[in-house]
Amino acid sequence: MLQVKPQPHSGPAGSDPDAGLSIAEAARRTGVSVHTLRYYERAGLVVTPVGRTAGGRRRYHQFDLQWIVVCTKLRATGMPIKTIRCYAELISAGHGNEQERLALLEAHRADVSAKLAEVQENLRLIDHKIDVYRGRLAAGDADQLWAPPISE
Repeated sequence: MLQVKPQPHSGPAGSDPDAGLSIAEAARRTGVSVHTLRYYERAGLVVTPVGRTAGGRRRYHQFDLQWIVVCTKLRATGMPIKTIRCYAELISAGHGNEQERLALLEAHRADVSAKLAEVQENLRLIDHKIDVYRGRLAAGDADQLWAPPISE
């Protein structure tokens, strides 16, 4: 379900695996841009603060990457930033609000299902029009299809 590109096993032996990934590597592994990662942080969409090196550079860990993928999927299904922020805040708050999280996800699922039904209905119309064009072209009377009126 959640897909984070695996990290290649490289680097010197004994390197600190808890050091995390740079923002560029996190972007590559999650499939989003560096700009998007910074935006998610500024917009309050992260669940835990992104780690920083002593020099102030962001360091991402597996949990961060998985959460970024969740945000990306929610956004791709039309969840508003405000709602994703609310969901992130609920998760950040910890245990005790699982019912609210569930309600938020169920409401979003209902929205996505309604949009999907609308898209499927639109697809049926497109399929019908394709069938009509194919039939008319095969019958040789495609000139009978809709065309703008000729001005006189």
